[in-house]
Amino acid sequence: MYSASETRYQDMKYNRVGKSGLLLPAVSLGLWHNFGDQVPYVKSREMLLGAFDMGITHFDAANNYGPTPGSAEETLGKVLSTDLKSYRDELIISSKAGYYMWPGPYGEWGSKKNLISSLDQSLKRLKLDYVDIFYHHRPDPNTPLEESMEALYQIVRSGKALYVGISNYNAEDTLKASKILKDMGIHLLIHQMKFSMLYLNNEPVLDSLEKEGLGGIAFSPLAQGLLTGKYINGIPSDSRANSSSVFLNKENVTEEVIEKTKKLKLIADERGQDLSQLALSWVLNKKTMSSVIIGARNLDQIKDNVMCINNLKFTQEELKRIDEIIK
Repeated sequence: MYSASETRYQDMKYNRVGKSGLLLPAVSLGLWHNFGDQVPYVKSREMLLGAFDMGITHFDAANNYGPTPGSAEETLGKVLSTDLKSYRDELIISSKAGYYMWPGPYGEWGSKKNLISSLDQSLKRLKLDYVDIFYHHRPDPNTPLEESMEALYQIVRSGKALYVGISNYNAEDTLKASKILKDMGIHLLIHQMKFSMLYLNNEPVLDSLEKEGLGGIAFSPLAQGLLTGKYINGIPSDSRANSSSVFLNKENVTEEVIEKTKKLKLIADERGQDLSQLALSWVLNKKTMSSVIIGARNLDQIKDNVMCINNLKFTQEELKRIDEIIK
């Protein structure tokens, strides 16, 4: 029988999410890969429980996470209904909808039909009555933004989610979404965006979050592993870039990226961090950024990444040197 570590809140840092009462751990655990039905349940369980023992109270899922789609939520639901059942009120569980999930015209995007149906399916897989945060996973160019936000409003009012967020929105649409929900009497809590030292396209979104009092949370803060240092001396045979992954391939491991990571590693070494810890600390240093979502293949990777919280402060000289490298 699992019993959580009594020291789980001793070291983790918790950050306020925008202008809200919610705190998130600086490091959150994402279930995008490595928690689906193609991974042994015992391994996924070990990572989830080990993460909670380190003070990671936020598990981030989505309806289509796996592989296969839906199976990551089923894995999480199994752990939540057994080992973590008595700890539900200590956890923040998030899910999302918007990417393809089932055949036909209602299985993706941002209609009210899709978002509400998706959440109902997610709750069954998670074995929960509600999620803490529910996101619209991507903007829908063919559905009025008002309809997607009305769905989020209805979801909160129904009690199926405590908070709502958006993901992958640009700066302008973030402001629009926030205003629509504000006029309905609902606060848009958070924006989940791709953000890392190697992906700065969403910097303008941070300005929108600051203006509206929203929180930010970064996914892919290690750029699919490019910021772990594993590619500094070439592409390892067992790496994602050497696999059939559509998210990272050999073409992404350019000479420019390798040179940047080599220079960044020198700064990390000076700070007593490894490259991944530097990358996570840097993202957490950005304004409005409440948390970073890490992925992991094993518990040791989670432990290594969590150590970033031991050195979150940067000197102006360090920030200047980093900017010169990445920009």
